[in-house]
Amino acid sequence: MPTVSLSAGPIDYDDTGGDGPVLVLLHGVLMDASVWRPVVDRLARGHRCLTPTLPLGSHRHPMRPDADLSLPGLARLIGEFLDALDLHDVVLVGNDWGGAQLLTVHGDDSRVAALVLVACEAFDNYPPGLPGRSLALAARSRAGLWLGLRLLGTRLGRRMPGGWGWMSKRPVPDDVVDGWFAPATRDPAVRRDLRKYAARSPDTATLLSWSARQAAFDRPVLVVWASEDKLMPRDHGRRLAHLYPAGRLVEIVDSYTLVPRDRPAALAAIVEDFVGTATRP
Repeated sequence: MPTVSLSAGPIDYDDTGGDGPVLVLLHGVLMDASVWRPVVDRLARGHRCLTPTLPLGSHRHPMRPDADLSLPGLARLIGEFLDALDLHDVVLVGNDWGGAQLLTVHGDDSRVAALVLVACEAFDNYPPGLPGRSLALAARSRAGLWLGLRLLGTRLGRRMPGGWGWMSKRPVPDDVVDGWFAPATRDPAVRRDLRKYAARSPDTATLLSWSARQAAFDRPVLVVWASEDKLMPRDHGRRLAHLYPAGRLVEIVDSYTLVPRDRPAALAAIVEDFVGTATRP
C-alpha cells in the first residue's frame, strides 16, 4: 500500500490507477479504506479510485503529536491529499464521516469537480446518533476510550445498537472489523489521535454556520441516503440536496449507514451514472 506524507503525518492509500474519472472515497471513524472495497471492485473497471485511510482510529501510522486532527483540520487534510498526488477534476465521495463536504468550507476545493455524499454526518449531527455520542463520551479519558474499544471489539459489542450494530444492516465480516479496531486497540499513539478528534465536537451553532457556508459550492452534488438509516436522519438527505445549487437526492432502500457494505452494487451503479454526467466536458 503506498503512503503519502502530509502535514499531519503519513497517510496510507489504495489506488486502482487507470485513465478514467478520478474518485477519492472517504471512510468514517474507526474504519479504513476497506469499507469501500466492494464498491471499488465494481467502479475500478472505468474509473481511477483512490481510498485513503484517514487518521480516524483505524490508521496504522500515528500522526505527529502536534497534528491538527480537529474536524476542520481533517477536512483540510483531504485537500492536502489531493494536492500531494496532483489530482484534478476529482469526484469526492464521503460515507458516514462528514469531512468531505467540509472541505468546501475549510480547505481548498479547487481540485474537486463534484461531491457524492452517502449517508453521512450533516448539519448538527456530529457525532452521529447513539454510537457516535457513546464514542465521544468514552474518548474523554484514556481509560474510557480503551475500555470502549475493548467492548466494541467483541462480537456482541459490534452488533449492539449502541455500537456498530446500527452501522450496517448486514454484519460486516469479522476479519474486516478486526482490522478496523486493531490499530487503536493496540497502539496508544493511534488512540491519542482518535481522542484528539472524537473528544471535541464543535457546538451546534458552529456546525450549522458551517452547513450554511456549504451552499457556496456550485458544482454537481449527489446525495445518496439510506431510507432505513438509524444514525443519519432521513430529512437530512433532503436538506443536503436542497442546500447545494446543483444538488440532487437519490434514496436507497434495504441499507443502514454503511451503504458501501449493505448495497455495493446499487451504490456503484448510482455513482457511475452520476460521474458520467458530472465529469462530461
